[in-house]
Amino acid sequence: MNKDILEKLLKSPSKSLLFTSKEKKDAWRIQVKRDADIAPFINEIKAEAKRLIIESGTELSYSLFRVFQENGNRLEYERVYFEKRRRLNTFAMMVLLEPEESVYRDELQNIIWSICDEYTWCLPAHIGDGPEMNVKHDYSLTESLNEERTIDLFAAETAFALAEVLELTGQYLDPLICKRIQKEIYSRIFWPFQTQNPFGWETATHNWSAVCAGSIGAAAIHLMKDSEELAIVLKRVLPAMDAYLSGFNDDGTCLEGYGYWQYGFGYYVYFADLLKKKTNNGLDLFQSEKVHQIALFQQRIFLNKNKLANFSDAVPTSNLFLGLSHYLSERYADFIVPEKSLRAKYTEDHCSRWAPAIRNLLWFNKDAEGRPWENTSYYFKESSWLISRHNKHAFAVKGGHNAEPHNHNDIGHFILLLDDELYLRDLGSGIYTKDYFGAKRYSFICTGSHGHSVPIIDGQYQQEGESYAATVKQVEVREEQDFFILEMAHVYNLPNLQSLTRTFTWVKTESPLLHVIDDYTFKEKPASIVERLITSVFKLTEDEAGIILHGKKKLRIHFDRKQLKFTSNKLDFVNHAGIKESLLSLDFTLIELRKSCEIQIAFQIE
Repeated sequence: MNKDILEKLLKSPSKSLLFTSKEKKDAWRIQVKRDADIAPFINEIKAEAKRLIIESGTELSYSLFRVFQENGNRLEYERVYFEKRRRLNTFAMMVLLEPEESVYRDELQNIIWSICDEYTWCLPAHIGDGPEMNVKHDYSLTESLNEERTIDLFAAETAFALAEVLELTGQYLDPLICKRIQKEIYSRIFWPFQTQNPFGWETATHNWSAVCAGSIGAAAIHLMKDSEELAIVLKRVLPAMDAYLSGFNDDGTCLEGYGYWQYGFGYYVYFADLLKKKTNNGLDLFQSEKVHQIALFQQRIFLNKNKLANFSDAVPTSNLFLGLSHYLSERYADFIVPEKSLRAKYTEDHCSRWAPAIRNLLWFNKDAEGRPWENTSYYFKESSWLISRHNKHAFAVKGGHNAEPHNHNDIGHFILLLDDELYLRDLGSGIYTKDYFGAKRYSFICTGSHGHSVPIIDGQYQQEGESYAATVKQVEVREEQDFFILEMAHVYNLPNLQSLTRTFTWVKTESPLLHVIDDYTFKEKPASIVERLITSVFKLTEDEAGIILHGKKKLRIHFDRKQLKFTSNKLDFVNHAGIKESLLSLDFTLIELRKSCEIQIAFQIE
């Protein structure tokens, strides 16, 4: 957008960004305290404030800063970092809710001062060999000390948070605190963003562009009074938001997983809302059909209640930001408001992000009636995902390629939920370490194909890279049953494998049936074929017809014992929260190997 046009829009009389006046803020405070529907959320904030007052905060020491460089571990530093952001969020909201309580104001000012003292607002895992790690120190009185900065997700988020905390609570803060917030945001964020070469995330097609650029834009909207200067910042922010959208297919699928939809698209929404208000509706980033489809991703990705089709780096269950959901329901008539029982509690976000937390308060609409996810099947054409819900049962499968954002080598992998219990699952994201995002990524069981319900052929797993892709041969979505057929031969680096067609038939009856057929064609007889399934149901029995997984109900897995030899193996992995989990791999090994063969496995609840 032309800078002059943008500057003109920014000069137009703007709508309220958060509150139009002190009187409006006071009226909201009184109303929200009386609202029984939001009382549980406020009580959670108060309980957290009580805990944090008793517990003294921990500073980010040099020893913690060095941990990632020394052993690749992220959790030690990040626990302290995010706990500090939790203190900021909690005491800022308590000052907003109860400004007469001096203890909250004192705690808020102390944590703001501490955050402003941090060597960097970035996480060590994101700095790499950035300017913060440059040990050159040829300082001189004749040269200006104009230090370069790294801007990562959390540095940008911190600027957004502090700018908005200042907007909401500045009248209660010491002027020195208010000055320091602005000084640190300008020196750490605005000046580097304006003077340094473009940051890599400005053209990223994933969550980084939305979170970093959106946070910088939001902070600038709050702090910059000069429309010309604000236009300079936003002119650079807006292309980054376009880059973020370009990472989505037209079907709106977030290939990174639901948590990154909640994260990246959430920050897109937070910025777009402020921009829309600042320009008096002159710039509305919600108008495109792609943004509409991205917004609908939330209601399409859930299997039942809070259980997800957690492909890529996503956790198996997730509660929802009701503030964000209520806001989107006002933008799009076909957006399904989730049930209030699925609300994410205040303490659930382990990163303690300010923007969604405060909007869960400000955007909460007690009159928005939630409803359960509807029985339906969604086929994401461009992304090659099929997700089907049928009462308390669900089936999900993905195609695509093996170079997607937060990629797992998982083409042809599927999830089966029956009677609200996951019988065949996706492990989701593992613990984030240096190796997890490095050359060893696919050695982890949660990212490599050996930890997914896909074949192992001649001892080989699926390969990573965009060329390792599936072709959708047929999709049929019907009321009674769904069909999904993939050609998967190109996913394996096996010249001998000419064709691998995987066919799914999902029969939606009272006791659903899933039928999977793998049809192989080789140039020469293969050395081995293993059909692998991944489950966390450990109790199983066997009979002549197959095996039975004993969960809340019994899942019978039918297979031909004359064709396949069954074995099971206990495996372990460390999940995203750093907790060790166990699972079973169910392996069905082809007994008699031929150049052409067909393997059938069926699943039905008893």
